[in-house]
Amino acid sequence: MQMLYWQYISQRFCCMDQYIIYYLFQEVFMTIREMKEALDAKFLYGEELADLDAQFVFSADMMSDVLAYCGKCSVLITGLCNPQVVRTAEMLDIVCIIFVRGKLPDENMLALARGKSIAVLATDHYMFTTCGILYEHGLRGGA
Repeated sequence: MQMLYWQYISQRFCCMDQYIIYYLFQEVFMTIREMKEALDAKFLYGEELADLDAQFVFSADMMSDVLAYCGKCSVLITGLCNPQVVRTAEMLDIVCIIFVRGKLPDENMLALARGKSIAVLATDHYMFTTCGILYEHGLRGGA
């Protein structure tokens, strides 16, 4: 029988509880649909992409920070509403953009996201709260 990595680690470090070890090494994914429900968000585009998985999240209002620090991430959380957000998301293969603080992108931005197949959500939560809710559901930062 093959031993899982978290089981091996828990045997090597017997002082740590195996459930803590398991939690640290598990991979958590959330679908865009699950994020929408957790955040009380609404789809602005991409309901057909709702079953895509996301594992890592990055949040920033400065796209230069996103380009510089966003390592592996699937979701971008921002309050910035300009076409550079969608262009940045495309460059980093981000599958979903979540706009916070009730910000709504214009039709040009939505058309750009549609052309790049990037789901777009909007929530009334502040960025900190949005990140906290997704963290509670197991998603981690992608920096």
